[in-house]
Amino acid sequence: MKFGVFYEHQLPRPWTATSEYDLFQNSLDQFELADRLGYDYAWVVEHHFLEEYSHSPAPEVFLGAASQRTRNIRLGHGVIQLTTNQPHRVAEKIATLDLLSGGRVELGMGEAAGPAELHPFGIRVRDKRDRWEEAVRAIMPMFTRDDWEFHGQYYDFPARNVVPKTLQKPHPPLWVACSNIQTIAKAGEWGMGALGFSFVSPEAAKAWVHRYYNTLLHHPGKLADYQSNPNIAIVNGFMCAPTDEEAIELASGWTFFIFALGYYGRKGVDAPGKGDLWAEYQSWRTTEKAQQALRTGLIGSPETIRKKLRLFADSHVDQVILLNQAGKTTHKAICDSLELFAKEVMPEFHARQPEHDAWKADVLAGNITLEPLATDGYDLYAHQNEDIVRLTPEQLKARMAEKERAAAGQ
Repeated sequence: MKFGVFYEHQLPRPWTATSEYDLFQNSLDQFELADRLGYDYAWVVEHHFLEEYSHSPAPEVFLGAASQRTRNIRLGHGVIQLTTNQPHRVAEKIATLDLLSGGRVELGMGEAAGPAELHPFGIRVRDKRDRWEEAVRAIMPMFTRDDWEFHGQYYDFPARNVVPKTLQKPHPPLWVACSNIQTIAKAGEWGMGALGFSFVSPEAAKAWVHRYYNTLLHHPGKLADYQSNPNIAIVNGFMCAPTDEEAIELASGWTFFIFALGYYGRKGVDAPGKGDLWAEYQSWRTTEKAQQALRTGLIGSPETIRKKLRLFADSHVDQVILLNQAGKTTHKAICDSLELFAKEVMPEFHARQPEHDAWKADVLAGNITLEPLATDGYDLYAHQNEDIVRLTPEQLKARMAEKERAAAGQ
């Protein structure tokens, strides 16, 4: 099993004149530390306008800086929004970062969260999946073709040679955000790595791993001509401390992450520049939902976390991405947690990597047949509740159409 770190660049209020500066400088220090400690991946999101939840609208700039302070860790877009970025600019920025980093880029792609992010760019929420798929078709040939033109519903451009080209050939590994758990199956169909959240149980993890690989192998449907990236990665709340009690005390950032995610899902940006999510979070942080989130995270002593990870390793999840830059978790707490985990937990699972690689090679070669397991009972991630609603593209289109009919009837 491999391990990554995950950054939203969260910054709850109140802010000072140097809050954002300190946030980015501390994050760069943490990336450098993770690289030294032997972590495999570092992922950075792209979000727009989501105050307190994410101050990360330009991940390519941050990752460019990180590329010069690290040597081995893979630098991941987790994800770049294809809906709010012009296709040529995506290809140009990814290639530039790949060259700066010596070929360490992972290209995760996503649709953006909802109207709070999309509407200022003139993008309809119901179109985001269709736009995303068309953008993939438009972008992929730019990495290998010297003259590429495209004529689609959303993007239309004449032949050009997009430069520079990536160092990795034919392109960096491709991933897709799976905020809706059903997208894991689509990721397999598309031949892309699946970037999702932690499963509710090892049984759920095994069922989705089987479905992913069976779809990838037996029901392929790539969107363009690109190299497959068979991988499943899960993000989980994280805090490693000498005792369970200390870890739980330090891990409130994970519950703020979940609260803020649900808040923007329900209300969007309802008061730009005037809201205070941290204040609203205070009444939620002691609820049973918040306590349940702490129980489902990778939060505890090294031994507690080891026991949880062994179950997911046996399910053949490829990568666990650790999220502890959240809420008001301090720089020191993040660094101490990364160091303790790297010393006490990570070596056991890194040592199992050759075994996992052999299993995967046999699955992809057809030497191991994975039993088709039902995923119907596992339709939520571990952190989800009724406050975090994830619709399929079809459900989203139907809901928007119903709203329009209702508005027209008034």
